[in-house]
Amino acid sequence: MRLTMKAALAALTTIAAAGAAGAAEPQPWELGLQAPASPVMEQLTDFHNLLLIIIFAVALFVLALLVYVMWRFSAKRNPTPSKAAHNTMIEVIWTVVPVLILLVIAVPSFQALYYMNRDVDPEVTLIARGYQWYWGYEYPDQQIDEYTSIMIPDDEVDESAGHRRLLSVDEPVVLPADTDVEILITAGDVLHSWAVPSFGIKMDAVPGRMNRVWVRVPEEGVYYGQCSELCGTGHGFMPIEVRVVSREAFDQWVMEQVADADLDEPPVLLTTTYDEALAERQLAQASAEQ
Repeated sequence: MRLTMKAALAALTTIAAAGAAGAAEPQPWELGLQAPASPVMEQLTDFHNLLLIIIFAVALFVLALLVYVMWRFSAKRNPTPSKAAHNTMIEVIWTVVPVLILLVIAVPSFQALYYMNRDVDPEVTLIARGYQWYWGYEYPDQQIDEYTSIMIPDDEVDESAGHRRLLSVDEPVVLPADTDVEILITAGDVLHSWAVPSFGIKMDAVPGRMNRVWVRVPEEGVYYGQCSELCGTGHGFMPIEVRVVSREAFDQWVMEQVADADLDEPPVLLTTTYDEALAERQLAQASAEQ
């Protein structure tokens, strides 16, 4: 299967190279978040930007208040300080306003949390296992056995092929675009963390436990992440590379992986578009409820 997988990934090199220029990866002197590549990350980015506005407004108000207090109540302007200890209106304001600010923060926060953890009916399930120090991936519905994904060494990095130092791997994850994908994350030895910033995913990989996240990536391209849990001396050398291809290309890749395998059942393929698949699932759900 290893040789077949290498051949299939070579066929996807054109797609990867085309998306490499806009690949989701860390940039030199980057200050903001990576561009969102999933609906979850879009909500998290909007929430992050809202928090920045609130924090900036509060900081600006406090700064202005401090400057005014230093000017208005200096010893020169107030040789006889006031002995007033309480002001009902001020106490009401500094109690109510923070509560309103927390409500403004809480509503989109709970919306994002609900959306991140909502139940989806996935068309593809990916199992990611962390090891010291590489990742293993398995597609149970497509009957693709676990394969290892190891970082490309510095002396083998080929920038003309779209490689990224410390980010590119020999066997990346392949996912279909515009598809609900369930990712089950665990570990085979110690704690790891499967994190792809542009997807809005950072989930711990715990030995003996299966954690779950989901993602839908509308655009094809190459997306990078890294292990985000200190897991040993090779922690910084177990990156994540995800190549998102069209649904048709994904089906072709799956068939190439299982071409020589002796399967009891055919692999699950994405024979329809996302909208058609969603309509079929909704129709089936409505029929079941009746």
